[in-house]
Amino acid sequence: MPEKHSPRTGGRILIDALALNGADTIFCVPGESYLAALDALYDTQQIRTIVCRQEGGAAMMADAYGKLTGRPGLCFVTRGPGAANATAGLHIAAQDSTPMILFVGQVERNTLGREGFQEVDFKQMFAGQAKFVGQITDPRRVPEFVNRAFQIATSGRPGPVVLALPEDMLTDTAEVADAAPSVGAQAAPAPQQMQELLALLEKAERPIMVVGGGVWDADAAEAVKRFAAVNQLPVFATFRRQDLVDNTCDGYAGYLGVAMAPTAAKRARDCDLVLALGTRLGDVETDGYQMFDLPRPAQKIIHVFPDPDEIGRVWQTDLAIVASPIEAAKAMAALPPVKNPRWSAWTKAARADYVADSKLQSTPGPVDMAVIVKHLSDTLPDDAIITNGAGNYAVWAHRYYTFRKFRTQLAPTSGSMGYGLPAAVAAKLKHPERTVVCFSGDGCLMMTVQEFSTAVQYGAPFVTIVFNNGMYGSIRMHQEKFYPGRVSGTDIQNPDFAALARACGGHGETVERTDQFAAAYRRSVASGKPAIIDLKVDPEALTTRASLSQTRAAGQRAKH
Repeated sequence: MPEKHSPRTGGRILIDALALNGADTIFCVPGESYLAALDALYDTQQIRTIVCRQEGGAAMMADAYGKLTGRPGLCFVTRGPGAANATAGLHIAAQDSTPMILFVGQVERNTLGREGFQEVDFKQMFAGQAKFVGQITDPRRVPEFVNRAFQIATSGRPGPVVLALPEDMLTDTAEVADAAPSVGAQAAPAPQQMQELLALLEKAERPIMVVGGGVWDADAAEAVKRFAAVNQLPVFATFRRQDLVDNTCDGYAGYLGVAMAPTAAKRARDCDLVLALGTRLGDVETDGYQMFDLPRPAQKIIHVFPDPDEIGRVWQTDLAIVASPIEAAKAMAALPPVKNPRWSAWTKAARADYVADSKLQSTPGPVDMAVIVKHLSDTLPDDAIITNGAGNYAVWAHRYYTFRKFRTQLAPTSGSMGYGLPAAVAAKLKHPERTVVCFSGDGCLMMTVQEFSTAVQYGAPFVTIVFNNGMYGSIRMHQEKFYPGRVSGTDIQNPDFAALARACGGHGETVERTDQFAAAYRRSVASGKPAIIDLKVDPEALTTRASLSQTRAAGQRAKH
């Protein structure tokens, strides 16, 4: 029987419901609209409260926490401007299939619909980004709504949920029993579907396996590793999901996504069967939907995805399996191996292509980013967590860092700038025993650099490595491709990042030559503080495959 309670405020009912669902941390920017919830946190002392500097950073931390735990990351923001700022993190959670719950303070109930101070219609505002948007107008329904939020956020294709909290609802009292903890629902493949999968695979000559998406755990990653090994399959990870497969495995063939290796893209085009597990096979993974014929690919397509509405949305499939990758990977690993697979040479060639592409290509200028990333890849612990936001700088990590363990890569598939630093804060708070390194561009860092103060406040010592080239590099790359030599709107002037780190109470280093990096990194770690290493990167180092001058020249040739 549910436990009976004496009257509690809506805020206390809410916090009790979160604790009952296993919540241990929330990320927030305080607001007067949910003071009663903050007061309940003070009373219970059960949930760690991380006070952030801007709602976008708080929501990004919640997303990272959701990725690391598989449970909804929790974020509290105030109405109006606070909710608008949090949208950046909510969008990441939606596109990355991350379980997350955003709680938004709301105007009092008698003000709703009157355009009260900072009032927003949250159902309209978040309808296209959240799996569910609700507004709790009765404190007696708080357990119901919280249970529903956890259920929706973690079931099927995970994603964000938004709950609006009218201010006076949180201060009202009610007698209500708590609900039982929520348990997400995930579909499993039918045995017959597994036999059909095996039959299609046995007929293939040039198969590939593509893994991605957000519904994973360590056991599923290990199951995929075993399935690929016994069947000698080449495995590609999707964009920023390289930690789903041990990159040292014989079958790992690289990633499909932005700045993918040309050999990887060609092999995907030349295959005769695609076993897609957990990934949507979206535009980033398929080179703008150009990798396969539309709507009916020449390749056989086996698509395993937790949301039935996504399968067949773009590509017609030969076998559609509505299932969680966790359940599907388990079932696949239990299948008998293919007898005498015809593709062993194909797989060895795919692996050889990946190894060849991982060989260092020198970076123009005195700071060689390829060498620095390779140094970190060779020296960091296997379970080190690497975070990044968006920008050309990230491609050095994607190309040259070897991911060996599950959940060692935190990066937005949505391509959202500013993600790396807040994600690093969340990672270090969740796993203080692990090494955390944030890769950031100068433009990317300035989106959320204020959260460095959050890291200092809560004693989260990670190292941020800034690729500082004085420009928005990825936009400059596109500019030089399509408007060569016509530089407009992409140059930026930066502060002294090392001094900024010290001003916040952290550790700062400046590196102007490659040979200075290793010692600067050691000093940063030894400081025991959050640290920023400012790499003075030559603007010529535009991508891992072409310099700025080469990109401009290619753009000029294309125009003529």
